Amino acid sequence: MSDRFQSFREALAQTGVESSDFDLNPEVTLPEGRSLRPAGVLAPVVDTGTRLELILTKRSSALKHHPGQIAFPGGKQDGGDADVIAAALREAREEIGLPSDIVDVLGVLPAHETVTGFSVTPVIGYVTRDFTVVPEPGEVEEVFRVPLDLVLNPSNYLVHSRRWRGQRRYYYAVPYGPYYIWGATARMLRAWATRMNR
Repeated sequence: MSDRFQSFREALAQTGVESSDFDLNPEVTLPEGRSLRPAGVLAPVVDTGTRLELILTKRSSALKHHPGQIAFPGGKQDGGDADVIAAALREAREEIGLPSDIVDVLGVLPAHETVTGFSVTPVIGYVTRDFTVVPEPGEVEEVFRVPLDLVLNPSNYLVHSRRWRGQRRYYYAVPYGPYYIWGATARMLRAWATRMNR
């Protein structure tokens, strides 16, 4: 398995283009000089012995922003965070109970700009041993896993659309069973898939 993680490190070390929630909507004009808040999300990979799986969360339906959506554990960088990697690790500890000291950071992807004004850095990490998942009450409704091979295959991604603020907006989606992975999460995963399949 170490050889495979070496390929991850090499792929993540390559330079790449930043992604955006607006990638499939080129008609959207973004304001010059806009200020984006830094954030980090963690893509935690676990080895089941037979395959690699990715841990994702389903956000609480009671949340004001993105209720019920599928997301990575993570969030905005706080003053106490050394960088966005530290923010991603801290948020994963708070949201799902993942101890930071059992995460081997394999690398990061270029930042992703969201419609909510964040510059989100996806941090790819290997979880080196089992841990007890503890969802944060009120924020995380469910913690689940998807096969990593599913989300690292670019051909599994669909382009869907919906009306948002009076306009039709297009976005990536990668459904898995009862879970509809879409929007920023799917776009960042697709960027990872593209990087791994160069």
